[in-house]
Amino acid sequence: MAFADAWTPRPLQTRIGTSLRLSSTSSESVASLKADLIAACIRGGQPENIRGLVKNLMQVAEAKGEGQSSSSSGFLSGEWELLYGTEDDTRSSPFFWAFRKATDNADQIYSITDSIPAPLKEVGPARQNIEWVDTAQTGRFVSRVKIATLGGLATSIMTTRGTIVGTDGTDGVVLQIDSTKPEKSTALSTILGPLGDVLNENAPPFPSGQALEQLRPGSSKVIMRTGYCDEGLRISWDDARPDDFFVWRRNEFANYDFL
Repeated sequence: MAFADAWTPRPLQTRIGTSLRLSSTSSESVASLKADLIAACIRGGQPENIRGLVKNLMQVAEAKGEGQSSSSSGFLSGEWELLYGTEDDTRSSPFFWAFRKATDNADQIYSITDSIPAPLKEVGPARQNIEWVDTAQTGRFVSRVKIATLGGLATSIMTTRGTIVGTDGTDGVVLQIDSTKPEKSTALSTILGPLGDVLNENAPPFPSGQALEQLRPGSSKVIMRTGYCDEGLRISWDDARPDDFFVWRRNEFANYDFL
């Protein structure tokens, strides 16, 4: 079975991987499976082990009706920090999902940048702030990824802001990319001193949503699927890439002043 074909119309437990059957893990508690997954992410567990833990958690959680219906449960809003991703941390930002959608050679470009070794390039931490009011069908999001180059000599936080414009089923929200900006750039501060700080604060963000639309109409909108979301943990991915996923841990609940 092709991996991407597992999405529709099969149940959620088959989504992160090939067909799964309810097994002895169904007797385990969601809390214990969450704890195992978080511990593996923090200690840098093997990718296949973490993938298996994600499968088990989503399988058992769906069977027990926990952490489901993320687009309407109210748990999506808040500040989240990335614990683990199957791709480079930069790809946790929906801007890169949209860029893939807009260009045919995005993965070739990513493979070049991903191959730059540390300490020439280091990525992380990555954070997201989400404000989603299901009853009003409105929301916003901010994705921030810290990028350091030249052994930390130059750092910036790539910040993408956007709008949540609707839902797609019970586990998907539609994200509209609006703007992207490198914030808190130490390169500008190092070279220009206080003037660099002023430029960092006042430079306008790049209208990346408009630019994406010029490359390919419709590419500035992507769907974020969330297979599990509760008061402390979230597992989400780009709807167009069901092979890959990101595990997020909540830092705090909704704070609508994050913009």
